[in-house]
Amino acid sequence: MRRRFALFGVFVLALAACSAPSQPTAAPARDTVVLGLSSEPDTLNPVLGYAPDGGSLIYDGLVRRTPDLRLQPALAETLPEVDGKEVRFTLRQGVTFHDGRQLTSADVAYTYEQVLDPANNSPIRGDYAALDQVDAPDARTVVFRLKHPYAPILQRATLGIVPAGSDLSGGTPVGTGPYAYVSWTKGDKITLKAHERYWGEAPAIKNLVLAYTSDDNARATRMAAGEFTAAELPPKAVARFRNQPGTTVHEAPTADYRGVMFPLDQPVTGDLAIRKALNLAVDRAAMVSAILAGTGSPAFGPIAPGTPWHNPAVTGSATPERAKAVSILEEAGWKAGGDGIRVKDGTAARFTLMYPAGDSLRKELALAVASDAKQVGIDVRLAGLDWDAIDQRLSKDALIMGWGTPFDPDYTNYELFHSSYAGQGYFNPGHYKNPEVDRLLEEGRRTADPDARKKAYDAVQRHLSDDAVWLYLVYLEHTYVVRGSWTGVTTGVEPHEHATGGLLGTVATWKPAS
Repeated sequence: MRRRFALFGVFVLALAACSAPSQPTAAPARDTVVLGLSSEPDTLNPVLGYAPDGGSLIYDGLVRRTPDLRLQPALAETLPEVDGKEVRFTLRQGVTFHDGRQLTSADVAYTYEQVLDPANNSPIRGDYAALDQVDAPDARTVVFRLKHPYAPILQRATLGIVPAGSDLSGGTPVGTGPYAYVSWTKGDKITLKAHERYWGEAPAIKNLVLAYTSDDNARATRMAAGEFTAAELPPKAVARFRNQPGTTVHEAPTADYRGVMFPLDQPVTGDLAIRKALNLAVDRAAMVSAILAGTGSPAFGPIAPGTPWHNPAVTGSATPERAKAVSILEEAGWKAGGDGIRVKDGTAARFTLMYPAGDSLRKELALAVASDAKQVGIDVRLAGLDWDAIDQRLSKDALIMGWGTPFDPDYTNYELFHSSYAGQGYFNPGHYKNPEVDRLLEEGRRTADPDARKKAYDAVQRHLSDDAVWLYLVYLEHTYVVRGSWTGVTTGVEPHEHATGGLLGTVATWKPAS
């Protein structure tokens, strides 16, 4: 099993773990690159939730992240001080949108006002709950006025800026980013072109195609056939490319986990003994070695080891402890039936575990969970479905899900575990409700004191572990294949949402190697 890399500090100097091409090859087309991605966005509007963490190539935020997760100015001229309930930004001069309009503070104010407007039903509105209003006292000044001090406010300033008055329901996406929108063929591809008046260094790659193929095997086949310049692929799928002339495999450390989301209102998955037994029964070490091909680590909670906010007391055994699992089930009244499946008060220990059908990694994890569960008398029946079908069954059936972020513990965790989000799509789909966790999550986002925040999030992690809200399985390393020889391909620490960012999101800095 590969040891999990540290996510911060000097590790950043050695991020680019990769296998070099076995022999020199001709450089790919200088002006056009096709990226093979797994998940197509629902929208290209930042107000409606597109790439709010700064992964977009179409939009810039006030700030942006470097691959090692440091914040640096983007549309803002400098990083402002964060003290109390007011944060003041000064905009960079000479920035133009793709349509030629000049960026002003009115555009920034409009963007954030539209996110905050309940009428727009923005899925990221809750991320900006601390923001009271955004003022634009002059053309280059933006003032965030907060309801209370909010430590991650600069982290939230990565949101892409749209022009004032933009139509949120449609129209051509317009930003200030290194690439401008050309076309979108739904279910197939998005085509972009370089923004020649970009305020930063203009991209060397002039034409960019984001091609979407949800099925992992099909994406690997298309990569092998030469259809893609680069592609994101699961660990097993990259094996065929490691010794292939002209291709390079890159591995990126992440805070991206996979686990089983339990619907807590159902009779079997709502039983704490079932959930605790499964946490003991699964063989995470085997999942890492066999399914991830060693590119990952066991997971026991939603905040990644190696990040400052991880609670090291929340851990477990990578190998199964099935005797303990059986003991918990027996004590809770789950007795083995004639067919080996446990029964309690006439209810069999049986539930359905869904996974997206085209995701080979999640399918293999689901198979492993079902096999391990059977060893302790729990019958897990698998269902590979498309996302539309999964949507309809979230409150009834378990699901192999993925989340995780290295940015700030308020990210994702508030929406996943605060009771106010119960049943809101893929936010808290299991309907978890714990008043103490609610209080701690609110405390963590309201206080600016790092020590107080650390204490709050440590406690959140303990409660989630004690309640066995999820069955955490593995943390991933994201694996990519790049064809040809390029400079500027930068690996960094990645969140779960990496399709618009991550290694492929650095494409604006790629240049054909000489």
